[in-house]
Amino acid sequence: MTLTLHGGARSRASMPRWYLAEKAIPYTWHLLDMQAGEHRQEAFLAINPFAKVPALEDSAARGPDGEPLRLFESGAILLYLADRYGQEFSTPEQRALAEQWVLFANATLATALFVESAREREFPRLMAALDQLLAKGSPLIGEVWGVADCAVNAHLAYLPVFFPQLDLSPYPAVQATIEATRARPAYQAAMAT
Repeated sequence: MTLTLHGGARSRASMPRWYLAEKAIPYTWHLLDMQAGEHRQEAFLAINPFAKVPALEDSAARGPDGEPLRLFESGAILLYLADRYGQEFSTPEQRALAEQWVLFANATLATALFVESAREREFPRLMAALDQLLAKGSPLIGEVWGVADCAVNAHLAYLPVFFPQLDLSPYPAVQATIEATRARPAYQAAMAT
């Protein structure tokens, strides 16, 4: 197998797993035992010296050391997969738009969701703007579900899991997006482990 995705249960590895499943890209899943500290062992540290998941190895590509390409950070992995295997970008502008959404999801949206002080301040403003954008009912970029949708919608789908007490009723398009995301077979498969 060309691609090997390393991750832990209930980790950000679910985002690239979801993307791979949606795009029917074959890969090997390597579930690390995080409780046992497998991500802190020498074998995994050679892939990601920061001992974080997810990490991706692509034996069909070469890194600067001549070895198989190794990537860490879910956003970098998503963008690489979208570029090399999903063929989502034919122009620099398309890639820039996708990068914008992936960075927004992993930095701005994730901070608004998971940092309590930011959640109080930023969450309502971001949800209101996202609700308007999502109300159109179309993918964030272009006409087909892609990497931008994966990154943003995965974070939104975390809301009922991690913050069931949050009232999302003021954001009906966000709620509809969460429900549609959670109903996708590829999403369900990716979240299973």
